Amino acid sequence: MEEQMEVTAQAPVEVVDIQFRPGQKVYYFDPAGLRCHAGDHVIIDTARGAEYGYCTAGNHMISRREVVAPLRPVLRLATAQDEKIAADNRAKEAKAFGVCLEKIRQQGLDMQLVSAESAFDGSKLLFFFTADERVDFRELVKSLAAVFHTRIELRQIGVRDKAKMVGGLGICGRPFCCASFLDDFQPVSIKMAKTQNLSLNPAKISGTCGRLMCCLKYEQDAYEDLLKHSPKAESFVDTPDGRGTVAEVDLLRQRVKLRLENQPDNLVWHKNEDIAVLRSGKAKKNDPPIPEDWAPISGSGKRPEKRETPEEPALLDPIRFRYSTESVVSEQPAQTREEAPQEPGRSRSRRRNRKPREAEAQQPKAAQPERKQARKQEGAEAQTKAKPHRRRPNYRHRKPKPTGQGEN
Repeated sequence: MEEQMEVTAQAPVEVVDIQFRPGQKVYYFDPAGLRCHAGDHVIIDTARGAEYGYCTAGNHMISRREVVAPLRPVLRLATAQDEKIAADNRAKEAKAFGVCLEKIRQQGLDMQLVSAESAFDGSKLLFFFTADERVDFRELVKSLAAVFHTRIELRQIGVRDKAKMVGGLGICGRPFCCASFLDDFQPVSIKMAKTQNLSLNPAKISGTCGRLMCCLKYEQDAYEDLLKHSPKAESFVDTPDGRGTVAEVDLLRQRVKLRLENQPDNLVWHKNEDIAVLRSGKAKKNDPPIPEDWAPISGSGKRPEKRETPEEPALLDPIRFRYSTESVVSEQPAQTREEAPQEPGRSRSRRRNRKPREAEAQQPKAAQPERKQARKQEGAEAQTKAKPHRRRPNYRHRKPKPTGQGEN
């Protein structure tokens, strides 16, 4: 089933090339059994009804993949009556364009009229315009309908659509791509001009419409593929002539211009396949230095092995105990510290349930009274130096105010 669908997709289709206006885009139509030649005038079926067109190429075969479905048919070759109607419509369009310009000037609307088109059967007039902002053209439609007594439509388009509709010649000397063969507009960015190493002057990379040229998109994929196989500017590389820094990159020829490390005044060209990149891009502050004997091409061809430096053991600061003033005796067993008596007039300390220090536990019992006496003296000195303790009032046992002494 899949093979049958592939064969059907590759089957050729007979088409004719038709233009609605001279110089505009060419569309494919189904000849429907008619034999058309270049230069014939035909009546074709479109989404807006029957239209008048010009045949630019006769019957020929193309792949079905190139056809945009649905393929509309050619109704008939144009007759003398059709030629007269088409001529009247062109005169009507020219008159409608002038009248619309005058109405826009009278009403002071900020819009630029591009073209006026009339349906082949004369049932509708279509005006295209450009504007920087949204325009309220309801009064303009009413005034135009009162003049032409037909259906009026106004459509706001962009500057690219204007160039596609009007047509012209680009800076390359050929007709606009948008008016010749482009089906839709591809997004173009200034990054494409940077990738292709073009001048960033807007006058050189912009088209007649004022936007970036559509042709910047054509070669973007090729440049992106070449960048993958080329070193960056300011990269440090090794060559048969020695190590050096990349000064310029020629993407199309796949070569680079180098400033050699031993001869900084001389610039030499080398192909990308003859160099080895030691550092990609410009050096950063945190990048490690490149070893002097690392030269895969001009040197021994081997990178020096990294020597692992042994890690030095971390040095720990000695622990100092606050009250350990005597030597520690390790021969006697550790004993628990006796609880110090509560001093009168002093709040209970939070150190009551504290575990004895290791140094204190290892001291002999004979040294403990002296240590307690020293601690008492230090506590007494600290109380004399410290500010008097202000006791927080106990609001729970506050006496109630006597009756008759309420708030004033």
